[in-house]
Amino acid sequence: MGEGGINSPLFETKRAEGIVLYRLFAASIFVGICLIWVYRVSHIPKAGEDGRFGWMGLLAAELWFGFYWLLTQVSRWNRVYRHTFKDRLSQRYEEELPGVDIFVCTADPTIEPPIMVINTVLSVMAYDYPPEKLSVYLSDDGGSELTCYALLKAAEFAKHWIPYCKKYNVEPRSPAAYFASQASDNAGDLTLIKRLYKDMENKIESAVKLGSISEEVRSKHKCFSQWNAYLSPRDHDTILQIVIDGRDPNARDVEGCGLPTLVYLAREKRPQHHHNFKAGSMNALIRVSSNISNGKVILNVDCDMYSNNSTAIRDALCFLMDEEKGHEIAFVQFPQNFENVTKNDLYSSSLRVISEVEFHGLDGYGGPLYVGSGCVHRRDTLCGRKFSKGCKSEMKWENRKGEETSIPKLEESSKRLASCTFEVNTQWGKEMGLKYGCPVEDVITGLSIQCRGWKSVYCNPTRKAFLGVAPTTLPQTLVQHKRWSEGDFQILVSKYSPALYGHGKISLGLQLGYCCYCLWAPNCLATLFYTILPSLYLLKGISVFPQITSPWFIPFAYVIIAKYTWSFGEFMWSGGTMLGWWNDQRIWLYKRTSSYLFAFIDTILHYLGYSDSGFVITAKVADEDVSQRYEKEIMEFGASSPMFVILATVALLNLYCLAGFLKEAIARNGTVGVYETMALQILLCGVLIVINLPLYEALCLRKDNGKMPSSVVFKSMAFVALSCVCSKLLNN
Repeated sequence: MGEGGINSPLFETKRAEGIVLYRLFAASIFVGICLIWVYRVSHIPKAGEDGRFGWMGLLAAELWFGFYWLLTQVSRWNRVYRHTFKDRLSQRYEEELPGVDIFVCTADPTIEPPIMVINTVLSVMAYDYPPEKLSVYLSDDGGSELTCYALLKAAEFAKHWIPYCKKYNVEPRSPAAYFASQASDNAGDLTLIKRLYKDMENKIESAVKLGSISEEVRSKHKCFSQWNAYLSPRDHDTILQIVIDGRDPNARDVEGCGLPTLVYLAREKRPQHHHNFKAGSMNALIRVSSNISNGKVILNVDCDMYSNNSTAIRDALCFLMDEEKGHEIAFVQFPQNFENVTKNDLYSSSLRVISEVEFHGLDGYGGPLYVGSGCVHRRDTLCGRKFSKGCKSEMKWENRKGEETSIPKLEESSKRLASCTFEVNTQWGKEMGLKYGCPVEDVITGLSIQCRGWKSVYCNPTRKAFLGVAPTTLPQTLVQHKRWSEGDFQILVSKYSPALYGHGKISLGLQLGYCCYCLWAPNCLATLFYTILPSLYLLKGISVFPQITSPWFIPFAYVIIAKYTWSFGEFMWSGGTMLGWWNDQRIWLYKRTSSYLFAFIDTILHYLGYSDSGFVITAKVADEDVSQRYEKEIMEFGASSPMFVILATVALLNLYCLAGFLKEAIARNGTVGVYETMALQILLCGVLIVINLPLYEALCLRKDNGKMPSSVVFKSMAFVALSCVCSKLLNN
């Protein structure tokens, strides 16, 4: 058939250009790494000689860095890029498009404000998709009447917002994001819709400030009768309200068109029953939605991840409904992008290289990881279905489940599916739904789906599908990465380890790709050694690297220059800036020496039975002064944290060591000779000092609330003194 014919694919896959050249380049770096290993092994100081302990430690660290670098190459050797043909999808299947259930999860109205949550809900309600086939579910794990009230107000506003979006082809379809963007030509309608939105926003914000719903509002909505004085976020019955029934012929917008189904759910919680955090919430949504709308496709988004592309669902369906390969694909993962990232990405929150490079590489080996938001699933694969080559699941539209059931009966029958005892003695959380027992339930769930024979696809359209809220302080960033790395490391040492569980079930490349992220936490050991020991030996005048005139200097120089030149080019190609790359290197260091260290320790303690893993929600709001410093790209420390003690200790130790070395070298008038011998140590220590300039400023110069707390300053100085004393004692 011709272009766009009935046999034409719904998507195409292209291999990245220049792969062969890159492989040759990477091979040259690996040769340099091998030569560094040879140097370390062949020049180990004899017993009793200065620097033997440090030398052995550096050998172990360099072996680890080399091994881990090899793992990172897996996601760069086989990159693929996908392009969808949504016009072909419409031509063939417009009348048969499947039902789509969209899950939006929130857990705390303080950290995740209701106005932000309903902007996300409105953005997905306004998708370019038949409304009768669209159902939106809001899971409120905070059990907050404020969130429920906000959803009721959003349902009223949606009657105006959805037709406005379709009339003017609005992008993005989050009202707040749209109004904050460029001016529109439709001045009259824009003024009206802005006024309606402002009215809704004021009502929601007023309720939030009061902390409760007025009696007048309660009397108008029966759902508020489910809240009582004894209800708490951790102890309440299931609260379920079908806010808009898409089956109802009277559920119409102001233009007379149908509206999507909209459901509020706060699953039952009891103190004696573990609720399994977001995974438990998602599993309750899967069951409840199966009883109400039962869409064959499920999209889940975090409450701060609003839709930025109204055709994203159609992009995903191009993969799932492709005649030739669609039956192999379990889920389509979109990248996580953020709207509030500063120009130079102060906290490296955009995960730019992961999104633009690494996930495309994993896609070439059978698919990316499931990262918990912005992911479109087949319902049956989430429910445990295994892949079978001869079986093609039907994706076309069927009448909704519960079509003839009244709303009250449907609500009551659905409530029991969200009870905290429903999962007892079932396979939910094990073989069905999202898996329990891990802080990164999304990653382990995606791995188990792929190990059942399914593939996943990475879809990275030009217009980003979703935009979220990135952390605006360093503590938020470090805690977030601590949770991610801890969860990934727990996967590695569990029965679901990609190296063992995935053996023979997924490709070797995908196994290694998973291991690259699962080994984030252990990186802390080699990094801490490399940022401390060479500097201490520099202070003593003991060289642990080859001098400039030695041939062994060449592999060190080549690996450093080649690796970081490529890293810089890769970051710039991914849309970053020069200063953004430098910030990325700083956060890379901070994560490895703090977040990953605590993740590593907590994982070990967890498996020894001394601690339990938890799910920490990242705050989505910030104080005004914090926001202003963030916009100016001034690093925010503020609160006291053990992580800051480690960062400050390492930074001050390097500053002290370099200052002490220079003082000694100048006093002896041997600067040139010492420089030749200690060049790489001076370079390493100097780079660590320069990269820590914002930290020194926070320690000593800043007066604002974002400075480093005094307690951290004193503790870090004490640890520096202790390190120097211990170093001298060991030397003696």
